[in-house]
Amino acid sequence: MHTLTTVDFLVRLATGVACGALIGVERQWRARMAGLRTNALVAAGATLFVLYSEAVGDAGSPTRVASYVVSGIGFLGGGVILRDGAGVRGLNTAATLWCSAAVGVLAASGKLRFAVLGTLAVLVVHLVLRPAGRLLDRAPQAGSDPDSTTRATVHLECDRKSETHIRALLLQALAGSGLAPTGLRARRTDNGDATSLRATVAITGQVAPALEQVVTRLSLEPGVRDLHWHLEDEPEDPGNPALA
Repeated sequence: MHTLTTVDFLVRLATGVACGALIGVERQWRARMAGLRTNALVAAGATLFVLYSEAVGDAGSPTRVASYVVSGIGFLGGGVILRDGAGVRGLNTAATLWCSAAVGVLAASGKLRFAVLGTLAVLVVHLVLRPAGRLLDRAPQAGSDPDSTTRATVHLECDRKSETHIRALLLQALAGSGLAPTGLRARRTDNGDATSLRATVAITGQVAPALEQVVTRLSLEPGVRDLHWHLEDEPEDPGNPALA
């Protein structure tokens, strides 16, 4: 059985930390939650756990420890996944931490070349596929006219005392998303303690991303009770899509 020497230990640990740090540099540059230190520490931890299993001399231990590392990173990744209105943030960060742990395991196993190749693959995904994904998001949907205009209605119910503030935020959010309001109507609810606002907008291009941005922004306001939108040619359905 191969005995783990101090030189081997240091080389593998340094490689694992360096690979994690390279991944973290890109994350830090984009100001993500898990940056340089976090990815380097995740890779270092994964490397140290596997190195320990080799140091104790159990031939089957490294593979078992590697499987435990995968499970442990799952809990760590769950801590960076956050709900943001109707969407979820942190999935990409959690996946990146998982990859940092993977390159650490490769480095600890002595597969230094594979660890470096894995690091390069992660960087390529972030640097190349990110702009490619944005181009796909901007591409018009199949069978749709990118220059066509769609009319949609945003329905909002808020506390009566917050009506002025919420109305201003609604118009500001619509303008910030590049939407052109064509009408705004307000009325008191039956019980009189709330106000119902209905804004009609004209949208050119994809409808859902622009409206979801508005809904996500306004749903964070404490005075908002109900918020949803629908297309003019669809029946009004407060549950599709909706934010309570």
